[in-house]
This record gives sequence, C-alpha cells and structure tokens, in this order.
Amino acid sequence: MLDHYQVQLTRMLEAEQYGEAKGLLRFLLQCQGEDARHYEEWDSLLTWLDMAFPEDGHSGDGTGFLVAAPDKEEDEAAIREQLLNPPDQDEAYVNQVIYIMQNHPMIDQQILALERAAYIQSSDLNESIRNWLATQQVHPVVQFKALQCLRKRGAEGSLVLERLGETVELELDATPLSMDDFPSPVNRILERTEQVAEVDDPTLPHFARELWKESLQFLYGTAAYHWMLREDEDTVDYFAAALHLTLLLTVYGSANDDDIRDTYGITEGLRFRYEQACKALRQVAVLQQSGDDEPES
Repeated sequence: MLDHYQVQLTRMLEAEQYGEAKGLLRFLLQCQGEDARHYEEWDSLLTWLDMAFPEDGHSGDGTGFLVAAPDKEEDEAAIREQLLNPPDQDEAYVNQVIYIMQNHPMIDQQILALERAAYIQSSDLNESIRNWLATQQVHPVVQFKALQCLRKRGAEGSLVLERLGETVELELDATPLSMDDFPSPVNRILERTEQVAEVDDPTLPHFARELWKESLQFLYGTAAYHWMLREDEDTVDYFAAALHLTLLLTVYGSANDDDIRDTYGITEGLRFRYEQACKALRQVAVLQQSGDDEPES
C-alpha cells in the first residue's frame, strides 16, 4: 500500500493537485508502522507545500482526498502564480530554491522548486540550470521539468545532456509544456490505445493517459522518442500496441502478447519495432518501480 500511496502522491503533484497532496500527506503521517525516514520526508514535503501553497483553494480530509475547485480556472492560475512568484525575491530566497532544486533527495520537492524557479528574476539562473543538467546526474523526470522551466523562462538555443544512457541534443524553446505541445504522432499513439482499450474497460483510457504522460517525461529526446515522430500508421500501431501491453501489465499484472499484436495488426515485419517499443516502455516502468528518489546513473 505504501508504494500505491507514493505513486498517488507523485501524480497529484505532477497534476498540480496540491490540496489533495496535502490531504494524503496528513493521512500518511497518521499511519503507524512505517520507517522513520518516510515520516521525515512526508513532514518535510507537507511543510514545503504549506509554505508554497498556503491557500491553494483545495480542501483534503486525509481520507478521500476530496477537493473543492475554484469557481474559475483563471482565478486559480492567478493565485498559483502569485504564490509561486513572491514579490520579495532576495538572495536567500533564490539560493534556497536553487539548493532544493539541485540537491533535495525527493524529486517531488525538486519539481516544486523548479516551478518556483520559473518565476525567479535572475539573469544568471538559466545558465545555472543549463550547467546543472549538462554536468550532473539528474533524474529523467526532473530533467524534463527543468527543461520546461527553462522554456518558461524564455531560454533559447540547444542543450546537450545524458538521458537514459543516451547523449541527446535538445532545442530548449521546443520543450513541450503540455500534452498538446507534443507533435501529432505522439498524441495519435495515445488516441489509438484509448480507442482500443475502452472497448474492454472504460476506465483504461484514463490510466493510459497517465502512463503515456509519465513515459514521455522519461523518453523525451531519446532514440525511442524520435521513433514515435515518424508520420506513418505502422509507427502509431506498434507504439500503441506497446503502450497497451504495458498498460495491462501495470493495471492487471498480466497481458496476452499475441492478442495485443493481433488487435493492432502487428505483422512479422513490425515485430522487431514493436518489441523495441515495449522494451523502451518497460525501462520506464522499471525506473519508476525502483524508486524515483534516486538519480539516473
């Protein structure tokens, strides 16, 4: 159950559902029998959230993690920007954000610091982030969030860094800020999987979207990501089939590979590419299960 709650917490933070995250953390802090280190991490994260989002427009009861959304999305966005962009950005504040961003052992707190960094008014910060990404071992999800931060800050040019054991060169101003920003083949893969998966289980498209979003944060810029960008239906089919297989293994713990290949029309000619796509998505699953607190080595 602890792994389940940790995954849930990470997804809440990535979805900017800070009220729900606070409720879940308060619930976890009331539980007994866990390692003392977990309680320290949860308490530290809750303290950070309370400081960063003292009035986030949400209410969590610690059991169902229910929330009351603001009346207008623009109001929520304005409040959130105000909280992330305090008027008093002295040197101590900037140094604290940078230290947490680059050194905190929990990726959730690194991500929150990166969200604050997007609003820091410092002419040197872009270069600091670029140098950190290029020279240090950084978790692939944190790397992706840092690339998004740089784009939000208006950074331009290219950056060479290590991602999943590959040396990649990325254009900073092309970093996707949302799913809509990804090239159309990437979203067509998800749509294909959703259409097929919904026939068997109406809840699967939701999990498919979450799994695909998480996978893209790991794979962005790698060779597997560039395979996805090919403008042909075969590529959509074998990646969609790989996503569907990974989805079933994640949700149910088992899947019939032959049935998946038949459903998506994966011929012998596409078998190798399909298996490579499955391997890439399995790599993401292994990294997630091994503990997202550890940097990629």
